[in-house]
Amino acid sequence: MDHFAVSGDEAGRSRGRTGAARPGFAGQLKFLTRRGRFPRVPLERPPDAVEHVARQAGVAASGLAFYDFTSRAAKRHRSGLRDPTGWRECTETDLVKLVSHLVDVIWHDERREEQARAELLRQMRAEAIEPPTAAQGDTILCSALRQADERAVAEPSVCLVRAEGCARRLDALVFTAPTGDGPAQADATAQDDEDDVGSVLADVEALPGSVSLNSLLDEISRLKQVRAAGVPEKAFAGSA
Repeated sequence: MDHFAVSGDEAGRSRGRTGAARPGFAGQLKFLTRRGRFPRVPLERPPDAVEHVARQAGVAASGLAFYDFTSRAAKRHRSGLRDPTGWRECTETDLVKLVSHLVDVIWHDERREEQARAELLRQMRAEAIEPPTAAQGDTILCSALRQADERAVAEPSVCLVRAEGCARRLDALVFTAPTGDGPAQADATAQDDEDDVGSVLADVEALPGSVSLNSLLDEISRLKQVRAAGVPEKAFAGSA
């Protein structure tokens, strides 16, 4: 009753319409303000809400069975409801802005598709934009997730490149064989063929094994190897 109560102004917009058109018009209006989009099929409308709207329109709820959501009349109703409610169809410009917004929100924290989709729908509702088609929504998400991944790599990369000698030392982690002393001499020339040597990075990532003095010393050595790379603390600021 709270969500599907037709106000005086809303009832005024449906005057002049007869039969199923009156509750159909009002039902689309209330569904839009409640769900942020128009109903696509009749089954989306809660039965009790249909009865409530029909009762307010002074017609039988069964009459709504003749209201065709795909008809020209229903499309005219939707067009007539957009201006007074402030809602609008999703445009190409909106698609570009929504992708940019998603990238800003998700690149440093949350890049799971379901969470990105929820943020997309939240933003569209906040801007009174009707959700796009399923294909358009997938296009927005794919583009935003790809750009977010690229940004999550690009921004730390810029910081690492600017840190003097850091890129060279990181190369040494990947392409230099472990010495046991760590890449303290990590400024050494990187090897071209990583298959010929064991990677320091692979050594750092290896499992520690059983607890013993030797495994403890190995872990200390690995920490030294990582510290020797000299990665700036701010390189990953803002990244989850």
